[in-house]
Parts: sequence; C-alpha cells; structure tokens
Amino acid sequence: MSKAKIGETVPPWETGEHMQQLVTQAVKTLANEIFERVISSTYSFGTRLPAERYIAEEFNLSRNTVRQALDLLESHNIISRRPGSGSFVIYRIPQSSAAHPQVSEEFLDDNLAEITSPLELNVARSIFEPEIVRLATINMTVRDFAILETALLNLEKVTTNAKDFAYWDEQFHMAIAAGTHNPLLIAINNLISHVRRHAHWSISKDLTLSPNRIHTYQNMHRSIYEALVARDIEAVVEFTKLHMTEVQRDLMHDT
Repeated sequence: MSKAKIGETVPPWETGEHMQQLVTQAVKTLANEIFERVISSTYSFGTRLPAERYIAEEFNLSRNTVRQALDLLESHNIISRRPGSGSFVIYRIPQSSAAHPQVSEEFLDDNLAEITSPLELNVARSIFEPEIVRLATINMTVRDFAILETALLNLEKVTTNAKDFAYWDEQFHMAIAAGTHNPLLIAINNLISHVRRHAHWSISKDLTLSPNRIHTYQNMHRSIYEALVARDIEAVVEFTKLHMTEVQRDLMHDT
C-alpha cells in the first residue's frame, strides 16, 4: 500500500489542517491507497468505488476496517455515499497538482444513458477500446497490471451471477483505461462506464449473460490480459476486436 504522501498531494487527514480522527493505522493506510487511486485518476471524479466486500477481499481486510476507511474519506469530502447506489468520488484535484482532467458532472447526465441503446453503446466501444488497449500495452506499469489482474481473477470466479460479472468486467476495462495514463481517454472511458451502468443496458446484460456466455467472455478477457502482459500490441488489439464483435452478436441476437 501507499505511503501517506501521494506525489505532491498529501491526504487531508495526514496534515495539520484538519482535526485528526482516532482511527487505526490499517484504516489510514487503506484510505491513503484509495486516495492515491483518486489522485492518479484510477478512480476519477464521478467514479463508483468497488463495493465494501470487494475492497475487503482485495486488501485482505475486515469489512469494518473498510467501512471506517470509507468513513474517513467521506468526512474529508473525497467520496460521497449514496444509499442503494454505492460510494462515488467527489474530490476534484487542485489545478496545480492535477495529473488528469476530470469528467464534469454534466457529462454524466442520465439523459445520455437514456437515449443510448445497447447496440449504439457497443458501436462506440468497438471504435474506442482497440485504441485503448493499444496504448495500454505500451504504457501499463507493474502496478497497473496488478490492479488489472485483481479484476480478472474476481471476474473468473463468477459462474452464474450476471451482475457480479458485469461489475468486474467494468473494473477490468477501467483498469486498462487507467493504464493508458492518458487523461482524456480515461475521462471518455468513465463516460462509457456510466452509460453501461444505466438500467436499460443492465437489462440487456442480464438477458445475454448466460453461464455459457460468461465462460466465453472470461476466456476472452484472459486472452486480452495475457496479450497485454506480453506487450503484444497486434494480439491484444485483435482479441479486443473479437470480443467487441462477440458482444455485438449477442446483443443483435437478443433484439
């Protein structure tokens, strides 16, 4: 996990400017790690954080420790917790230290998600994602690969639950986008993820994600991951295009 200082940005609970909260070192260390991901735009403005149980599994911590770390982040206006929806990043990086521009709230308007069909969404992904993986193949760091592997391993644990698969699928693609270290591509990917979480797209996912399709998609994600680790640009682009073609075929069959 990270140290208290993240580049030139110190977590607010580590400075003398705010009242120090009585929390354990494990809580502060986890909060620091999540804050680092916010600063690096792995979790950029508007991003929904993983559920508590997933964070607990990733860092091998108790749910109570995770909950206290989220309390700490919320008390310093890093995240906002919305009942029934989850925890969302609301922290805006100061302009002088911003590594990446953030997605403005108006771009995350539900109107866009409502007027975008699943097929239209997949067309956009088919154009966008091959270029994302091409750049990620070049720019991903060891740390980026570790985050991506965590998402993949959790995705491969899913057998029948379409919602769990969709969640880890989103985390997988967000990790690849973060691995480009390109602020505009990360912002565009966050917008696509926002549309993918919308209700009528979720219905289509539930209809198409049978256990057999989940297994097929898991194999495709594994192929993309291995090509990324091998820094094989041609292979990773080809696997991504095949994946997008398969998704589109399923959507058209469903309609």
